[in-house]
Amino acid sequence: MRIAVIGAGWAGMAGAIAAVQAGHHATVFEAARTTGGRARALQGSAADGAPLRLDNGQHILIGAYTESLRLMRLVGVDADAALLRLPLVLRFPDGNGLRLPSLPPPWDAVLGIARARGWSWGERLALLRKAHAWQRAGFACGPGETVAGLCADLPQRLLDGFIDPLCVAALNTPAQEACGQVFLRVLQDSLFNGRGGSNLLLPRVDLGALFPEAAARWLQGQGAMVCTGQRVQTLAAGPQDGWRVDGTAFDAVLLAASSTEAARLVSQCAQTAPYALTVPLCDWAACAQALRFEAITTVYAQGTPHADGRLLPEPMLALQGSATDPAQFVFDRGQLGGPPGLLAFVASASRSERAQTERQVLEQARRQLGLAGLQAVQTVVEKRATFACTPGLQRPAAAIAPGLWACGDYIAGPYPATLEGAVRSGTAVAQALTAPSTPPAPA
Repeated sequence: MRIAVIGAGWAGMAGAIAAVQAGHHATVFEAARTTGGRARALQGSAADGAPLRLDNGQHILIGAYTESLRLMRLVGVDADAALLRLPLVLRFPDGNGLRLPSLPPPWDAVLGIARARGWSWGERLALLRKAHAWQRAGFACGPGETVAGLCADLPQRLLDGFIDPLCVAALNTPAQEACGQVFLRVLQDSLFNGRGGSNLLLPRVDLGALFPEAAARWLQGQGAMVCTGQRVQTLAAGPQDGWRVDGTAFDAVLLAASSTEAARLVSQCAQTAPYALTVPLCDWAACAQALRFEAITTVYAQGTPHADGRLLPEPMLALQGSATDPAQFVFDRGQLGGPPGLLAFVASASRSERAQTERQVLEQARRQLGLAGLQAVQTVVEKRATFACTPGLQRPAAAIAPGLWACGDYIAGPYPATLEGAVRSGTAVAQALTAPSTPPAPA
């Protein structure tokens, strides 16, 4: 089959790889000049004007991202060298917080909670009881339950020091608005589903080198085409069967672009499609267009490192976030393969203007980290970083029409908008093309 993949983000690359492995010919179209979508490398400048390779946002992977790791290795990335593996840690600058030991679950979580710094024994027991109750209930809750509602009976210090940062890191949605069921699924698959599943995997290379650039080279080596700087303008149903992408005929199409771009193409297609396809195309586009988004702001700042080359005691620290302290995490890029003294502050669910967020983050660094004199070198605002993961959210299905599929982190499934959700979606949809009567499993 001749398959068009529209979008060269992580989902599109995964879908194209699976299509090629199944014996199909794939052509990937990407509007940007680089691959990677919302997890890509970008060129910046250091404080002294020297070229600096940054990312469009700081990403955390975890050990449970089995499909991401499989694909990295398949395309030739040395995942063990490219990722720093650490036990799950949520430590604050004062040393308080949680660090899990290297044990099989659930003992790593039990011992980690028992040893958590800054929590009273009553608070530790409350969290252990709550985790046990979630496990007994099969990590399920009511369809309208929020994360805040799930955890309403926990002490405030646990909410501030564990639940809230974990929720915003995983779902990029405040706990008061975030879907409780998705949060529980993340906890189940990371903390209670195999040794190492909760490990943090921190990239030591830029996000382009971590997967999408290697994936593009692998695809080209297999005879596939990867066309960057080429935005698809038109998608239409073929006169007999199949689909046309900018007038070129394909047997099937994988829409791996953003939900808004996919909705644009599907809406446009509905205007000229056969009558039997018009309703499903319009319904799918309406569902995709109804998604609400959350932004993530990453503030890169440089300071003078200590004699050992570090600015922070750990590669990653949690921060106390608030309306005036927007960052929830900070990464010492000097400990992650970057230049010494470079920090990345991450403000998830960011809702302020770029300049205001940058000023607030630098002041937050001075007060919470004792770092005066930091100089911002670049602030990246990804306005549509993830969909708002709220209770009862209706997400678009993978199957749109015969031979027309969508993949991406926003497609219906049990996970929030993550790299793992994206690649699982791409792999599942491409595999379903070999058995078109069978819908893909949710990513």
